[in-house]
Amino acid sequence: MSHDVTAMQALSPQEESVIALYLDAIWMEKGLSKNSLDSYKTDLTLFAQWLSVHGKNLLAVSSADLQLYLAYRLEQKLQSRSSARFLSCMRGFYRHQLREGVLQENPMALIESPKLPRSLPKSLTEADVEALLGAPDLDDPVGLRDRTMLEVLYACGLRVTELVTLTMPQINLRQNVIRVMGKGSKERLIPMGEEAAAWLEKYFREARPFLLNNLPDEVVFPSTRAQAMTRQTFWHRIKHWATVAGIDKPLSPHTLRHAFATHLLNHGADLRVVQLLLGHSDLSTTQIYTHIARTRMKAQHAAHHPRG
Repeated sequence: MSHDVTAMQALSPQEESVIALYLDAIWMEKGLSKNSLDSYKTDLTLFAQWLSVHGKNLLAVSSADLQLYLAYRLEQKLQSRSSARFLSCMRGFYRHQLREGVLQENPMALIESPKLPRSLPKSLTEADVEALLGAPDLDDPVGLRDRTMLEVLYACGLRVTELVTLTMPQINLRQNVIRVMGKGSKERLIPMGEEAAAWLEKYFREARPFLLNNLPDEVVFPSTRAQAMTRQTFWHRIKHWATVAGIDKPLSPHTLRHAFATHLLNHGADLRVVQLLLGHSDLSTTQIYTHIARTRMKAQHAAHHPRG
């Protein structure tokens, strides 16, 4: 039963039409990104191709067919996370067909999603963060810019994209807040501490005019070419300063964001406050950080409590 996907033929016009109509419908309903729609299209197309080899189509499948396809995916050594996404796509697809009256029964009704391992974000200790913040050369305008970017990133828990796209009207140094447009065009106001505000003032005074070559521009953190910086450029800067600081840990573009959340929780911040600061629409997204904080608390308790 395990036919190779690469050997499968093109879909019939009817199958392509079924997939295209569904993608149009969810784009209208949910406003999904192009990447999400492309993923859905790939999942539906591969499944439809596999079904066609077995003389079936997307609108004529049973739970057994779905189970066989999942077994096939397992043989192909596809990751459980990828299969979970496939199943999520199928649930939506068949729910839609039921709602439209195309199908009378849902073949997904008896299919369970695989349990995914909870992946904890890698985080830096507070000492690591201090070492990273202290790494840039402050005599160099680029070093001062990088130090300020790291300070703001850690002080506010921004996503890297939110940081590099910051413009001057988004920063209010009178009230020490930053206005950020996050995912899903959701705006949030983030307070920043006096430390980050002081670095911004110093940077605005001593480095930004030099980097912009005194040209008028609203971008807060320009590149050396006096343009908005890319995520990739800033990410290379973080990795460079981590090496200078002697931090030998796996880093990701979200490392300082994770540290921001974890350190707040370690110091007793309320989970819902952290949720608002991070711009998470769902509290369960933020709850992953409590696992890190709880692990640290247990270790501290074991090390320092008389009955630990």
